[in-house]
Amino acid sequence: MNKRAFFRNKVVWITGASSGIGEALVNEFAVLDARIIASSNNTEELERVRKNCSRPDAVKCVTFDLADTSGIGKTVKDQIESFGQIDYLLNIGGISQRSRIEETPLWLDRKIFEINYFGTIALTKAVLPYMTVRKSGHILATSSITGRFGFPLRSAYSASKQALHGFFETLYLENKNNGIRTSVIIPGRVRTNISLNALDKDGKEYGRMDDGQANGIPPALAARIIIRGIRRNRREILVGRGELVLLYIRRIWPWLFFRIADRIKN
Repeated sequence: MNKRAFFRNKVVWITGASSGIGEALVNEFAVLDARIIASSNNTEELERVRKNCSRPDAVKCVTFDLADTSGIGKTVKDQIESFGQIDYLLNIGGISQRSRIEETPLWLDRKIFEINYFGTIALTKAVLPYMTVRKSGHILATSSITGRFGFPLRSAYSASKQALHGFFETLYLENKNNGIRTSVIIPGRVRTNISLNALDKDGKEYGRMDDGQANGIPPALAARIIIRGIRRNRREILVGRGELVLLYIRRIWPWLFFRIADRIKN
């Protein structure tokens, strides 16, 4: 079955859809004849993404903030009533960090967790019962290579992404016999605005593009890699280039990983 037939008329919900990988996924799924729910906390940018994709009429913009999950149950119920089902939930939305541990106030650690971890699992928990009834669906979360190891200036970000691995591995084990698939997306360097929008020690935008980010793969390529991973039912979808070797080094030769990490400027 070709890609277009595979996703035709499937309902795909994408968070973080107003930029970066999320926006690229909206564009790719539009080409593949899917029906798309595009979400983020930026209504204007969501509408721009919708209008600029190949099939604007196939995209519904649903604005909500991952930091405030109080109305998430109703939001999900409304989409089920509108579309009848959710076939794929891609939790792409999140926020990064650029601050040392000792200068990061606890409220900022909590804010990063609220968005990256609790926002993601709240939406997942709200969608899961509907998938369970149908015994069908695929839920994906976005981690990072720093969701597999620590990294300077990203303590809360790394911790929040590592927490997602524990949650989604458990989700897989509990639901593997219910027809529900789960995957964790592990991006390395992708050319997005994640470093620009990262939070500094005061909770303000970092406002600078990291060199690694600037030299990363384009979001469109990242989206195609993710879609290929979905079709192949990969439980972990690695997205990037040479930097992904750090995942294997950390697992097989931890001493070498720490030698490399010690050279990172922070």
